[in-house]
Amino acid sequence: MAARVPRAQEPSVWQKLKMGALMGGGVGLTIGFIFGTYSVLRGGAGPRGALATLSQYMLSSAATFSFFLAIGSVIRNDALLPPHLQAAQIQFLPPLVRSRAEGGMLIRARWEAEKARRTAVAA
Repeated sequence: MAARVPRAQEPSVWQKLKMGALMGGGVGLTIGFIFGTYSVLRGGAGPRGALATLSQYMLSSAATFSFFLAIGSVIRNDALLPPHLQAAQIQFLPPLVRSRAEGGMLIRARWEAEKARRTAVAA
């Protein structure tokens, strides 16, 4: 009998959402700091001062990045099957893209079935 290897439990949707939001917040703060510093150095601090302008850049980009990365991480990782089973399912299912000839044969078969059904109903 083979020994069972303990596996880690997958994160929940809420954990994925939080992780995406935290990563997006970090990226957004960094990008906001870079662009905010450039804006303050290039155009001046403005009427509110350098710190307020820089913090506005940082917070707005952090909020935007965290929102989109949170949603993206949930959408990207929200699957019913584990990845190795999804790969097997894709490998063994028939292809969704068919040749033009196969598509034509399928359409003709559907037309014939519909025609037969209509003649059976009319008779």
